Amino acid sequence: MEKTRILVVEDDFEIGHLIDMTLKNERYSTSWCKNGESALESFKVFRPTLILLDLMLPDIDGIEVIRSIRKFSLTPIIVVSARSAEKDKIAALDEGADDYLVKPFSINELLARVRVAERRNFYLFEESQSEKRMYINGNLKIDYLTRQVFLADKPIELTATLYKLLCLFAKNTSKVLTHGYIFHALWPDKQQEDSTSLRVAIASLRKKIEPGENKQRYIQTHIGVGYSFKQN
Repeated sequence: MEKTRILVVEDDFEIGHLIDMTLKNERYSTSWCKNGESALESFKVFRPTLILLDLMLPDIDGIEVIRSIRKFSLTPIIVVSARSAEKDKIAALDEGADDYLVKPFSINELLARVRVAERRNFYLFEESQSEKRMYINGNLKIDYLTRQVFLADKPIELTATLYKLLCLFAKNTSKVLTHGYIFHALWPDKQQEDSTSLRVAIASLRKKIEPGENKQRYIQTHIGVGYSFKQN
């Protein structure tokens, strides 16, 4: 993952300076804003991966900042505030804050909470990347990175055309694709549709991923329209 970018939103100069310098010493990339409006503007440009937010800001309340950010982003937000009342903590968390640290705070505890947020981001990133890399549908698996296909954990060999056809189906699971759409996706340079070539390709792929009695387990025929790929 790329370097963690932390947006610090703190109007108290001494506290803001302490947090900013500490994070820089820990080799984080930071942007320090002293009010809510500048924080919302900085968010669009700096694109932080984590936010440290004071609630008591000179222009708008920190709760409003959380509410505004949550309209378009799930970036982790750690509130760092002198407000210690339970109602303030509940309000911040209900609006979308991920953590709440009360002032005065230990700088080591702040760094520990930052690392917790980093780990959460890392796990979410890894899960997202795994989903992008691997397609799983019943016993069928496609590893897009290595271009390998497995059926019941056994590798199966596909021609370039059949692999392209399978990926087209996989990325459009449960959608009905017309004959023309599939044909032009497989053979974009051919002007004239060749229904025979398409039927042969579909039949060949079926033999590979629907062996034996598993006919139409994945590829479902829609007579006169096209085909769809079923989720198993």
